[in-house]
This record gives sequence, C-alpha cells and structure tokens, in this order.
Amino acid sequence: MRIGVDLGGSKIEVVALDAAGHARLRRRVATPPSYPGVIAAIRALVEGVEAELGTRGTVGVGIPGSLSPATGLVRGANSTWLNGGRLDVDLAAALGREVRISNDANCLALSEAADGAADGATSVFAVILGTGVGAGLVVQGRLLEGLNRIAGEWGHNPLPWMTAAEFPGPRCWCGQRGCIETFLCGPALAADADGPGARDASSLPARTDAAAKGALSRHTDRLARALAHVVNLLDPEVIVLGGGLSNMDHLYTDLPRLLPRHVFSDVVRTRIVRAAHGDSSGVFGAARLWP
Repeated sequence: MRIGVDLGGSKIEVVALDAAGHARLRRRVATPPSYPGVIAAIRALVEGVEAELGTRGTVGVGIPGSLSPATGLVRGANSTWLNGGRLDVDLAAALGREVRISNDANCLALSEAADGAADGATSVFAVILGTGVGAGLVVQGRLLEGLNRIAGEWGHNPLPWMTAAEFPGPRCWCGQRGCIETFLCGPALAADADGPGARDASSLPARTDAAAKGALSRHTDRLARALAHVVNLLDPEVIVLGGGLSNMDHLYTDLPRLLPRHVFSDVVRTRIVRAAHGDSSGVFGAARLWP
C-alpha cells in the first residue's frame, strides 16, 4: 500500500492506493498553523489510515516548497512555518519509517502522467495556477527534480516578451521583479480586474463587464507567452493545467490559438489539457513518490 499526503496551506489530505493505483481510503483535515501541529496531524492521518485498513504502507508527502539539497531544510514554502524545518527527518521519526517529500507541482505532474490527463505521454509539463504558480516535469514516467531540486520552478522566471506597460513587472516575494507568478497567480488576476486588494478571481469568467473581460484577455495572453517559453525550451508532448484557475474553460480554446505566435516552430502540436484528478492530483502523486 502506498500512502500519499498533500500538505496544503488550508488542508492536509491523505490517500491510500492499492497495488493497481486505486484509492482505498481518503481523508482531509484542516492544516494546523504550526510546525509541530503539522507533524502531529500527518502522523494521526497516516496511523488512522493504517489502523482502518489493517496494513502498513510507504509514505510520500507533497509540500508547497522543496527540500534544499545543501541543508535538507524546507525552503520556499508559502506556509512559512514549514521553512527551516527538517520535515523528512521529523516525519520519519514520528512515523517510524523513511518518508519521501517533493514539491506539490511535482506530485501533480507524477499523478497526471501516470493515469490522468497526460496518461501515455512521454513528456509532461504540469502547471499549478492558483495562489502561486509552479510546475513539475515528468519524462518517460520519471519525475525530474534537477540537481538543485528546482526543475519546474517556472513561476520564478520573468514573464517573456513583456510589453512596455508590463515592464519591469511587480515585485515578487522571492525578491525579483516581473516573475511569471506575479502576473499569472489568482490574486494578480483578481487585482487586474478589480484593483489592489482584490483576491478572488473565481467569478471573473462569468462576468460580462469590461474590467473582467480585459483582465481575462491579458491573463490568457501572458499565460500563452509563458507556456510558449516552456515549449521552446522543453517541447513537452502535453501541458497539464491544475490549480484553481485551471477551471476557466476559455483557456483550452484560447491558448492553442495564441501559443503559435511565440513558439519557434512551423507547427505546434503540444496538447494543453485540464488536470483529470483536479485538486486530488497532488495527493495521488505524493503516493507515487514510491514506485
């Protein structure tokens, strides 16, 4: 049995997969706002699953950050109480076994490449479009994390082909300006439509006012530029969109039309698809961190 844990800012989800990859049991709890609370909550979830199913499993955990290859500590997590923690070591001690940890976008990519929207594809670039922006890369069924464990950190590159109005771009929490995340995340889209301080972009596709239409048009154009950069560099067979903004239907008709403007090719056959497992892709992928 493989157990996956998706550690998010607001919820922690656990799933148990059988040998065929089918979910046997799933649970969700609210994320405690402290490092010790997170350790205790994950331990309780895993032990609860094992007690109910009567068997012990491997444990993989997806987090909104990554483990530094230099220090082994969590870095870059927007759930800031995780940063600086030795999460794999502390969870291993709490659970009495080795725990594998990877970025949540990597887990999304693993899940969608295995039996999701990119099933059968040889190369998959899976994007999270939500409160933040990230991505993971799977090639021939193998997750590529990179030497520095930052493969797929697409959101912290500058937006390609900036217009004069866009340059130099907003200041990003990472310290740079003009990062893709600052233009494409949910709060950025909401603020473009409704002004500074607006955070919720979920209602924009249903609106007919000029502010909403303009913001959505600019967002789609920027996303097309950002994904064209990926195609020029990696040329993946499939791009999977996940996260809350991936539910905007217009992306799947507009992006294929806009992408060729910026791709260095006479043909663009890259498929752009919605994540099949929705917000559960991360937890399924976390379980798949173990073969």
